[in-house]
Amino acid sequence: MFFEKRREKLTYDKENKKPVIKASICNGEMVAGFQDIHTGAFDEVMLVKNDAEIADFMHLYGITEKVEKIY
Repeated sequence: MFFEKRREKLTYDKENKKPVIKASICNGEMVAGFQDIHTGAFDEVMLVKNDAEIADFMHLYGITEKVEKIY
């Protein structure tokens, strides 16, 4: 896993944003990032291709809850 060696966790605005996976219904491409809970705006963090890369994203930001998939 790409981020395993990284010891420090990155942070995000937990009061105003939630972690999501944005998936394309056309080609299946998935992008991990954060969605503003007030405006719905999406901030892209990284392209993810499989469950292992989603787990890397979660580990990098210390996310323990299930990450919602949006289309």
